[in-house]
Amino acid sequence: MRIARPIDAFGGTAEDAGRPGPIRVAVTVLLVSVAVGLATWNAAFAGTHLVLVLMLAALAAVVLVVLALTRFAIFVQVLLVVRASLDLVKNQNAGTTDLAGRAINPASLVEILFLIAAALWLAAQHRSGDVAPPSPLRRALYVFVFAGLLSLTGAPNIGVSATELLRILAAVMMFVVLERMMRDRQATRAILRAVYLSAVFPLALTLMGIVSGAPRSETKGSFVRLLGPFTQSNTFGRYLMLLIIFGVAIYPRLGRSNRRALAVLLAISSVFLVLTYTRSAVVGAVIGLVVVGLLQSKRLLLILAVSAVVLLVVDPTLGSRFAQLGEGQGSILATNHNSLAWRFTQWSDVLQLSGSNPVTGIGLASTSLVTANGEQPHNDFVRAFVEMGIVGFLAYLAVLINLLRVGWAAVKTSTTASMDRSIGVGFLGCAIAFIAASVVANVLSNVVTLWYLLAFAAAASAVVIRNTQPREHPGLAQPAFEASFMPQTPNSRGKDSSDGDR
Repeated sequence: MRIARPIDAFGGTAEDAGRPGPIRVAVTVLLVSVAVGLATWNAAFAGTHLVLVLMLAALAAVVLVVLALTRFAIFVQVLLVVRASLDLVKNQNAGTTDLAGRAINPASLVEILFLIAAALWLAAQHRSGDVAPPSPLRRALYVFVFAGLLSLTGAPNIGVSATELLRILAAVMMFVVLERMMRDRQATRAILRAVYLSAVFPLALTLMGIVSGAPRSETKGSFVRLLGPFTQSNTFGRYLMLLIIFGVAIYPRLGRSNRRALAVLLAISSVFLVLTYTRSAVVGAVIGLVVVGLLQSKRLLLILAVSAVVLLVVDPTLGSRFAQLGEGQGSILATNHNSLAWRFTQWSDVLQLSGSNPVTGIGLASTSLVTANGEQPHNDFVRAFVEMGIVGFLAYLAVLINLLRVGWAAVKTSTTASMDRSIGVGFLGCAIAFIAASVVANVLSNVVTLWYLLAFAAAASAVVIRNTQPREHPGLAQPAFEASFMPQTPNSRGKDSSDGDR
């Protein structure tokens, strides 16, 4: 007898999460169409940005609230699809301390709506008796959020710090929700599909801009860097970094037609990653892919080495970008070079701020408010220590350690050449790349990056739960993971089934 799947708080089931229904497709198309239309209007009619943001918020809020109350699983997937594109209609005039301006940003409104809906859904799960002990990573994330809350006591601007805490809390809550949902294999497939669908609009927007001769970009020094739908090229680069690493890992487990679709997405993403000239993301992607190659396919290492040589020959600008690390020695004023020497000086200056409140820190997102140059630390370890004190620094280390543990556990507890193992390998590569980037960049400030990192973390954590605690969670006893994460017709599914687990 097949065990019934758990029902979510508002009537949706785990099975709904994996079924490509017309409602989900229609809603996704609607939201993306609205985003494209408003972006076009914004480009045509300058000065109407606030009106556009409010219109987007009103239209999206109605649809999202209905979904949250009726089909929570689909609601979550829609958020994962659109989150990477929301910065396109961000209120650009809102500064760091302009809380009212930042509050009307679509991303902020979506995060608040998600937190409310997720809290209700989790409460309903608890009432229904579907309670599982928290995973070590979930506990570490809880402690990190608590450390962020403690840091508010020393914040010079409590509103700014509280806003940053809210953004981080939304990412953590996404992990909590997805970890529970992904205990079901079919839901895992649907959620991974949503993550990769999130790249369709950013890549299409950038591609159309290049074809038209006016891609969204920013100029830093002598480099023109692609932005995608984001406000910074660094954010675009790190987002693509995660998708590439995880995508390469799961690629062999997909059916033939879906491998072709993913190959196109990964190829375009790789080109755009290079054109963001985000050094931390490029290096992180290389490190992550080396991890995937060592654990899953040694042939990937050869492909990676050849690709690196070709890139440096075809685009010498990339080599020039890394050559900047040796420029601007010893001067904090060499911000145009953004050199490694400048970072060392910045870290030293920022660390001196910890003396005012070494235990709980000076408050999240406060470094740029109190430093003379108004810059962030460019090192998340330094940032955690200064802004969240010793408590936050230890909590951040605990999160990073548990990210690695989850990835490694997913690899070790899964069957060779299975989707579960590829999920573990892919996430382990993402986790190591994230940590490497955190040493020289403000990755924690890119909350959109955290959303997708923690989505992959939830998939890996669910793999561990499925493979180590099957009897404690009866809902886990599901059919084998199908060899795709995108919709297929009955004919194509049968045709591709032999290519599934290679």
